[in-house]
Amino acid sequence: MQFNSYIFILCFLPIAMILYYTFHHFGKDKLAKAFLLGMSLWFYGYFNVSYLAIICVSICVNFLVSKGMAITGKLNRKRLLWTGIVFNVALIFYFKYYDFFLSNINAVFRTDFAMRNIVLPLGISFFTFQQISFMVDSYKGETKDYSFLDYALFVSFFPQLVAGPIVLHSELIPQFRDKSKWKVNFDNLSDGFIMFTRGLAKKILIADTFGSAVDYGYARAALYASGEKALAPREIMIVMLAYTFQIYFDFSGYSDMATGLGAMFNFKIPMNFNSPYKALSVADFWKRWHMTLTRFLTTYIYIPLGGNRKGKLRAYINVMIVFLISGLWHGANWTFILWGVIHGIGQCFNKLTHGIYVKVCECLERLRTGRVWLFVLKVVQWCVTFVFINITWMLFRADSIRQFKELVTRLFVPYYFVGDEVLEFFRIPKIRYLFALVGANPTEHQTLVFCTAVIMLSALLLVTCFPNNYESAKKKNAWNLVSTCILFVICVLSLGKVSQFLYFNF
Repeated sequence: MQFNSYIFILCFLPIAMILYYTFHHFGKDKLAKAFLLGMSLWFYGYFNVSYLAIICVSICVNFLVSKGMAITGKLNRKRLLWTGIVFNVALIFYFKYYDFFLSNINAVFRTDFAMRNIVLPLGISFFTFQQISFMVDSYKGETKDYSFLDYALFVSFFPQLVAGPIVLHSELIPQFRDKSKWKVNFDNLSDGFIMFTRGLAKKILIADTFGSAVDYGYARAALYASGEKALAPREIMIVMLAYTFQIYFDFSGYSDMATGLGAMFNFKIPMNFNSPYKALSVADFWKRWHMTLTRFLTTYIYIPLGGNRKGKLRAYINVMIVFLISGLWHGANWTFILWGVIHGIGQCFNKLTHGIYVKVCECLERLRTGRVWLFVLKVVQWCVTFVFINITWMLFRADSIRQFKELVTRLFVPYYFVGDEVLEFFRIPKIRYLFALVGANPTEHQTLVFCTAVIMLSALLLVTCFPNNYESAKKKNAWNLVSTCILFVICVLSLGKVSQFLYFNF
């Protein structure tokens, strides 16, 4: 079930909220929790009923292993921990990487192992990482005496089930038990509705607009190998920027909607997105993009590997391991692995040059015009980082490394043609009326170029010059109420074609 669908907005969500609070109102607190668990499983099973067996088995096995660690000695506790980790990794490997592994074995050793074409269960990477974090914390003795109902709801709570954030038990389970959260809180309901609506608008009105151009562009890129007309350099640049904005507004929209839905149930979902395109370095980007994944990789992989406690060389190796895992986590394709490696190299470069950067800033501050030069330095940093992100996103979206190489190679060809087919996706309705008001009469091609430039610049301003929805004020006044309701209605009326969130694929 998609957040951006009629059945979710008009049926699932109202039923879930009304009955959940009704059960609590009549003192049926365990029933309210069980009902929310049942609704979460319905939400997940709606995609594919067979997925339910996978998540239910995963929940039961992880809960039993975690409980077993609480009642056994240290040696057996460590054995149970590794058993649980192997189980979770094997689960992800089979459903996500089995065919990828066999295809590479066939390619290298010229074997002919049959592919199973296994359907990837949605959200398996998210709920598996979430359960690994719980299991490691259980081994450390940091988990409390949670009931199976608490644990199952923690894993399957529908706002964060399919595409995150990756929530820690200490952030969510205590909220399930907090009696102050069992009654309707109209402030939370209002804030949640505003967040949900803004996230819905990001997805439907912005991300999907860019997504249409991206799908067309990469379909053309895929045909290039068969001799079809290739994308021109400027068309590649437009498609590249379109994907940069699509994945931003798609994932940011989902994160806002997840946070908003949590607030409607009086639960605080951790922040997962903090204006990542304002980043001045790769390291800064990963502190802002998919923050809970970065936290998981840091806490449960980087630090156990030794972090930066065992020398600089070991720290760089650990960083590369973490980013290799991050790339592989995103998908079973060499493009994701290479994407992770490149970001790992960028992170290592940041570590290597951080000391020089600090000294340069200190020197600039001593100058009379130091503030100006610091500003220039930050602008240069942002430009380099943003270009790096754009190029690597192109790799992230490419079907293969070969396709990525072809696109990058053509990107720098001095050929300035731009076809109307790509530009057509950015046409602004009734734009001719605006031209008539100022007495302009551009050609059709010039009109499309103008529309594309306006939309691209507007998106760039939104992601760099405005606060994100976590930071922006949610004033409870008539104007905010009316504008939010109008935006919500526009979004609902635009739900003709339900598009999947990009991170559902991971």
